[in-house]
Amino acid sequence: MAALGDRIGRRRLLLIGATAFGAASLLAAYADSAETLIAARAVLGVGGATLMPSTLALVRNMFHDAKQRGAAIGIWTATLTGGIAIGPVLSGVLLEHFWWGSIFLINIPAMLMLLLLAPLLVPEFRNPATGRFDLVSAALSLGALLPVIYGIKEMARDGLNPARVLAIVAGLLVGALFLHRQRTRAYPMVDLALFRRSGFAGSLAVNLLAMFALVGFAIFTTQHLQLVLGLSPLRAALWSLVPSLAVGGVAPAAAALAQRVERAYLIGAGFGIAVLGFAVLTRVTPETPLWLLLVGASVYAGGLVMVMSLVTELVLGAAPPEQAGVASALTESSSELGGALGMAILGSVGAAVYRREILDGLPTGLPADTSHAAQETLGGALAVARGLPAELADAVLHAARVACTDGLHLAAIAAMVAMLVGAITALVTLRGVRPADSAALAAEPTDPAGTSLSSVSR
Repeated sequence: MAALGDRIGRRRLLLIGATAFGAASLLAAYADSAETLIAARAVLGVGGATLMPSTLALVRNMFHDAKQRGAAIGIWTATLTGGIAIGPVLSGVLLEHFWWGSIFLINIPAMLMLLLLAPLLVPEFRNPATGRFDLVSAALSLGALLPVIYGIKEMARDGLNPARVLAIVAGLLVGALFLHRQRTRAYPMVDLALFRRSGFAGSLAVNLLAMFALVGFAIFTTQHLQLVLGLSPLRAALWSLVPSLAVGGVAPAAAALAQRVERAYLIGAGFGIAVLGFAVLTRVTPETPLWLLLVGASVYAGGLVMVMSLVTELVLGAAPPEQAGVASALTESSSELGGALGMAILGSVGAAVYRREILDGLPTGLPADTSHAAQETLGGALAVARGLPAELADAVLHAARVACTDGLHLAAIAAMVAMLVGAITALVTLRGVRPADSAALAAEPTDPAGTSLSSVSR
């Protein structure tokens, strides 16, 4: 989608995507079969894929001054994290008071606002030197990423097997074909020269590690709120807003600090703050008060939001304005891959610890099928406990909650290791790297009609 936006115009792609997203939301809300709902969700995925690369690319083109661009990206990041936090809560409220289709209808007012305001407020940009859109490369990029992410997520859910390993290997082979095609084409979909720009590859690696921890650990905090502390889904969602509210100003503050302190050190500090947050979470037990979990989650989230806002600025600053769409899409792809790896690795660590620890804690004399269900997941243990006598149920629940918390502790330690790797990566690859200030864009390319790349097209 980003490569397409570079060719047809980023604002135009944004409007097309918003139209598709709104129409698919309406179709999903009133779907009368599973097949219709799945088809609508597929269109939602395609429409959604236009939004983030287009908006980030437009930010890169609209703000040539590095200081202004840093502030804009900070606001963009804060808005993104706020939306991610509010979405589950809003969905919970809608599902509690309305029918399930309402969670899709809520998208439509936002899309209508975008369709009305973007033509008035957002200028158009396109890259005039892109050649024809390469459908083969687009297919290869999907064929590379989707099997890898699918294999990782399936292994996280159901464990290792040959089919999932084969999916990952197949994706990597298709990825090699994609890279070969990009190297040999006159107008590649992804210009590999981007990776030779100072700080570009390092920024993507750092972004992947930040998303590894942020997405990979989210399931543990949610599980602790609902299954260990026994909160309802809506109450858990409301409490999960606390970290988001606590870090709401981190991204703009990081952008302001970056005017005085080198970004590599700030990114390293962000990872260090995240380490402290995860260290706090290693002290959480089934008996500790809720505030300790929220403090730990707020601290690590604040550190990682700081990292991601600064890394996004470096990625966009490293790319020339005409390649901003592809650069922002590569950032999104690294985020997806990092999140998938985080869920797979941290999830597997937590599950392995749970299954090992609960064996020692379950009371003797449980039927084999009951014991097996309790050993699979904490949710299984809760279901088992409902059919047991009170004293036996309490013993099962205590053992399961302790085992689950032990899994959280080891996952937090694994996340701390990833954060230390991220800090080292930032200090080694990003030291001395600054986003390009586009004051030197005097030689900016023009399109065949003589319109500057940065011109406003109303």
